[in-house]
Amino acid sequence: MNARIPIVAQACDDSARPVLRERGQREVFCGLTGIIWLHRKIQDAFFLVVGSRTCAHLIQSAAGVMIFAEPRFATAIIDERDLAGLADANEELDRVVGQLLARRPDIRMLFLVGSCPSEVIKLDLSRAASRLDQQHHPRVRVLNYSGSGIETTFTQGEDACLAALVPQMPEATTDQPSLLVIGTLADAVEDQLTRLLRELGIERIACLPPRRADQLPAVGAGTRFLLAQPFLADTARALEARGAQHIPAAFPLGEEGTTAWLLAAATAFGIDAAQVETVTAAARARARQGLARYRPILEGKRVFFFPDSQLEVPLARFLSRELGMQLTEVGSPYLHRSLLAHEIDALPEGVRLSEGQDVERQLDRCRAERPDLVVCGLGLANPLEAEGITTKWSIELVFSPIQGYEQAGDLAELFARPFVRREKLAGLVEGALR
Repeated sequence: MNARIPIVAQACDDSARPVLRERGQREVFCGLTGIIWLHRKIQDAFFLVVGSRTCAHLIQSAAGVMIFAEPRFATAIIDERDLAGLADANEELDRVVGQLLARRPDIRMLFLVGSCPSEVIKLDLSRAASRLDQQHHPRVRVLNYSGSGIETTFTQGEDACLAALVPQMPEATTDQPSLLVIGTLADAVEDQLTRLLRELGIERIACLPPRRADQLPAVGAGTRFLLAQPFLADTARALEARGAQHIPAAFPLGEEGTTAWLLAAATAFGIDAAQVETVTAAARARARQGLARYRPILEGKRVFFFPDSQLEVPLARFLSRELGMQLTEVGSPYLHRSLLAHEIDALPEGVRLSEGQDVERQLDRCRAERPDLVVCGLGLANPLEAEGITTKWSIELVFSPIQGYEQAGDLAELFARPFVRREKLAGLVEGALR
């Protein structure tokens, strides 16, 4: 096989790869944002946020939902009566849930999603979910998780949701090996990756989250799982507690990352590397062709990552190794070493790794570096653009289908787009000045 394809993890300790750890002011969305992609994936689930009007505005703005639409999420708003103790919050919640389920008989799984306000007033949504589950079982399964933004970043909302599903997964009735793909993927991407895994010779494959509430996969001692997203640490621990075995791997971003991901699965199931070469050859060629279109735009450009989505390290590896970009700083809200070992070790020597955030200090470093591109959250992008620094919204990389061979070119295009936009704007300005 191509010598560059396998991304092999070496010993990854602080002395070999020093990390700048920062604890200060942060600029991130909260975990409620994860509802935007989760509600599209589990087709008969509903996400009821117990929070404030600010929570409701955040989700509706992120989703772009029309007022007349019927989305599968809503907010049970905590108002002054609840805060003043003039109303029983649990009675109000039971009433709202009853009205919701009567209006939407298609709901088969209901998530009560905690928020900063519900946690501040100490509303026990775990107990509420248990009570409501007993009332509405078996027609509706009621679960809860926290989407609070207190000391978390926005992708942890998905991790909390999937971790809440793990106890509900049935026990496997056999120790026969099976593979679980963990992480929310666009349906087309999920179909592409699972088809390749089956062509490799892995027969028993399931995905978490499932597309419907009654399709939760079984888990047991014969289960091996492969993460499709790097921010699912709690879910991974919950699965290991159920007896499943994690397959360490790079993440399926770009041609190299996708091949390494598939190769890790094949190795765990005793499948020869030559089979991976044969099955993936055509798809790898298409991915390389897609990447070649954007490499001239991106090669040699310097990129700086602010911590936001936890996708930063795999994305940095992709940009560096497959598109020739130069990494200045790669910041991430959390560095889960056991999950990112392959990715961290694949980064070039000398790149600055940072964990956590002190936004003012990081802004100072960014301004001093004057990178060609900054990947950051929405709150930082516009001010940096005003300073003449080209930016890329990191949240777009979570909302977009970017995993797998067929999406490799699309992923590269997302990073090329800011440069193309800036050139077009410069051309317009130049033309107007003539």
